[in-house]
Amino acid sequence: MNELGVPTCQNLIGGEWVPAASGEVFENRNPADTGDLIGYFAKSSRTDAERAVDAAARAFEPWRLVPAPKRAEILFRAAQLLVERKERLARDMTREMGKVLEEARGDVQEAIDMAFFMAGEGRRQHGQTAPSELRDKFAMSIRQPIGVCGIITPWNFPMAIPSWKILPALVCGDTVVLKPATLTPLSAWNFVKVLEDAGLPPGVLNLVTGGGGDVGNALLESPVVSVVSFTGSTEVGRTVSTKAAPTFKKVHLEMGGKNIIVVMDDADLALAVDGCVWGGFGTTGQRCTAASRVAVHRKVYEAFVDQYVRQVRTLKVGDGLDPSVQMGPSVSRGQVETVMHYVGVGRAEGATLACGGHALDTGAYAKGFFHEPTVFTDVHPQMRIAQEEIFGPVVSVMPFESFEEAVAIANGVEYGLSASIYTRDINLAFRAMRDLHTGLFYVNAPTIGAEIHLPFGGTKNTGNGHREAGEAALDVFSEWKSIYVDFSGRLQRAQIDTE
Repeated sequence: MNELGVPTCQNLIGGEWVPAASGEVFENRNPADTGDLIGYFAKSSRTDAERAVDAAARAFEPWRLVPAPKRAEILFRAAQLLVERKERLARDMTREMGKVLEEARGDVQEAIDMAFFMAGEGRRQHGQTAPSELRDKFAMSIRQPIGVCGIITPWNFPMAIPSWKILPALVCGDTVVLKPATLTPLSAWNFVKVLEDAGLPPGVLNLVTGGGGDVGNALLESPVVSVVSFTGSTEVGRTVSTKAAPTFKKVHLEMGGKNIIVVMDDADLALAVDGCVWGGFGTTGQRCTAASRVAVHRKVYEAFVDQYVRQVRTLKVGDGLDPSVQMGPSVSRGQVETVMHYVGVGRAEGATLACGGHALDTGAYAKGFFHEPTVFTDVHPQMRIAQEEIFGPVVSVMPFESFEEAVAIANGVEYGLSASIYTRDINLAFRAMRDLHTGLFYVNAPTIGAEIHLPFGGTKNTGNGHREAGEAALDVFSEWKSIYVDFSGRLQRAQIDTE
């Protein structure tokens, strides 16, 4: 704490909380009230990142030899600590990121769920046994840890997403260097502190705060780092992939989305409206799975738009710590300026601005980064507002004539993360499950709400084929080793001595 009672949070390197090598710090402020200084955080450089990587490398050998069930016991204790600290952690998150408190509690709950789930994986890292083609020979496969993992996480789920990456890495026997988003370092710091308090050995998990250009590039280019897991924009993901390629490290990318809800003419319209409001404006639209596009059958288009716009207009915007508030601020000035830019684009393209469209910057909103929940109607599928990820409270509504047209609209973007259909026709629902090219799909529910025990990830420019969460996460942070044991006492040649 300084003389004003504002905390200074340091890096965790090799089990020690230390300042940046330069001694520099950066501020963390509340996006709902920029006069609220939350804390100072270490402004790290490549030097700090390299020290953290070295610490993780030294810790890897002893950590990989800890039996997986014993590693899992630490994760289980961490889950219990997260439960105990949930309310404080959620309030810290709302204060630094802006999402309403109810959603922040959900973010912490995801970390709790993942910690309990991955604790179970300490006893379930199953391999395979298979019959050999030769007599007196045994064949099996096992998972093995990879080494040092560089984890780069975004600001929109500042505890859930680190948990999706760090916990499977740890239970697999890897060590970790975490670089969180500079806009939300406190939630990452809180999560790392929980794992330290749960008994994680020094150096197994290291935290380095600071800019991606300094810290992130050091992780990407380090020959010691074996895995990089990144969540963020597709543009930055391309850079991550390029910089990591020369050292042949495994790269996991979770990137953008332009997700759609398809509303058929037989849908429960009230249910569909509720889902589109929650899917489009939950977390102020700052989710990679946000329902930023809605395609509605022309037979019910006018009725849907009327109900949808009327409900969106009732959303209360404000400080997420106010229990009556339904939508918080954008995370930063830059983010709200991006929203304002795309509102201008939508108007210029000729879409109908049905509601919203303005920044909120007077009165109670004067010190924050607020924007009205905004709906464009009569949007053409090729308009930029229907093609490009905005990452804010802007939804484009489009009419369609047939199911086949709805599928073409849904698939007609560069991303493939999440999609949804509202229909009472089970045949259409199953056709949509088959035909919409996304990694996540929902029936009669919005595009948000993934659960941690199933794989999470997308197709096309959303990802590079790997998945987070569930058992699939283990594939990112472990490698398969096939093992053959010949107990015949003589030379046997596979594919040759088969008679």
